[in-house]
Amino acid sequence: MIRTRFAPSPTGFLHIGGARTALFSWAFARHHGGQFILRIEDTDVARSTPEAVQAIIDGMNWLGLAYDEGPFYQMQRMERYKAVILEMLAAGTAYHCYTTPDELEQMREKQRAEGLKPRYDGTWRPEPGKTLPTPPPGVQPVVRFKNPVDGVVAWDDLVKGRVEIANAELDDLVIARADLTPTYNFCVVVDDWEMGITHVIRGDDHVNNTPRQINILSALGATVPLYAHLSMILGDDGQKLSKRHGAVSVMQYDDAGYLPEAVLNYLGRLGWSHGDDEIFSMQQFCEWFDLDHITPSAAQFNTEKLNWLNAHYLKQADNERLVSLVRPRLEARGVTVTARPSLAAIIGLYKERVSNLNELADAAEVFFIDLQPKADALAQHLTPEALPALADFIDGVKNVPWEAPAIAALIKSCIANHGLKMPKLAMPLRVLLTGQAQTPSVDAVVALFPRELVLKRLERPRGDAE
Repeated sequence: MIRTRFAPSPTGFLHIGGARTALFSWAFARHHGGQFILRIEDTDVARSTPEAVQAIIDGMNWLGLAYDEGPFYQMQRMERYKAVILEMLAAGTAYHCYTTPDELEQMREKQRAEGLKPRYDGTWRPEPGKTLPTPPPGVQPVVRFKNPVDGVVAWDDLVKGRVEIANAELDDLVIARADLTPTYNFCVVVDDWEMGITHVIRGDDHVNNTPRQINILSALGATVPLYAHLSMILGDDGQKLSKRHGAVSVMQYDDAGYLPEAVLNYLGRLGWSHGDDEIFSMQQFCEWFDLDHITPSAAQFNTEKLNWLNAHYLKQADNERLVSLVRPRLEARGVTVTARPSLAAIIGLYKERVSNLNELADAAEVFFIDLQPKADALAQHLTPEALPALADFIDGVKNVPWEAPAIAALIKSCIANHGLKMPKLAMPLRVLLTGQAQTPSVDAVVALFPRELVLKRLERPRGDAE
């Protein structure tokens, strides 16, 4: 069975790069009828926080990336890691190293001065016929992995192709600190082995870890998983993704008014393609997804494309669902949403014209607040020639059937009686009712309001103007 994993470190939020990795790992497992595991790699105790763990889980839940197992926490598996280290020491695939941090730094400085690659020199590495130094008193040793010295470590990366690294380039990695606390690369190896991970899909910042992990897996007699290293994501400007253009918490996309299906659809096309298909459901994505069509070159984030997708999904969304998403945004602003006018009806009229939920909330807000149109807008549109037609409309609207066609007929009658064109009356109506000169069809907007609120908003400015 195919088993993939997403293994973030809880030292920060779940950002777009991590979300894409999670999505690809999830979709690959779903495509093959396999299992997707969530593992929290929290061995960096100084930087890992419960808040970051919750942010990761919240982000996964918001995106709908359900995991079949987990979350597993590495800090809860310490005894197992230590047991494996003791087994490796007994087997001779790991050894104690008494080189102190100061000695290691002196060693590296000397190597750099000689133009050599800084690395551990193997002083404490046991070899046949080699006499090791006497362990210095009072020094707690670290544990190093006895990396092969000859040959190459190679793998057929499912994105990058064949990768080969000479073992001579790798020194003996520290797999446990002096207190026997295991290091990151070792924990990853044990977890992937014991969790039966078949495919490791992760960012290409982990490529340098892969040869070391493969060698440790081989020393343990474990099956080596297949690796797929995803290229980095660049910002809109072609630079490395930063907080300014995308490397923010996934939940900030929720705050900014994006729908999760739009973010998922966008991420699915970020470095992967299925012909010319731009818009697809997650069911389609899982049916289509493979690793063959992931580009090995960097993907570029395009905010304009994400906005376009979000606008598409807003248009397709059920009005009642959008009510459940817009209402909390309005209430957070201190806006009380009343039964009349209907928030669902407002959303139905405006969702074609916005690109995110916050813009939808902006449009809806004016229906529920004590609106005060700006003076310059009133001066521009509430012209002397518009006032008589506006007065006729107010008189007529008191008794007109409360539906858009009847209101439209009244507007046409008023402008015809005064020899005006539609904008001369429509624009003041829009400004007085919504504070905005641009809205959907004015008759439909008027029909959304309760009749008494329309009269209140229209009569007050007329009284001021007179």
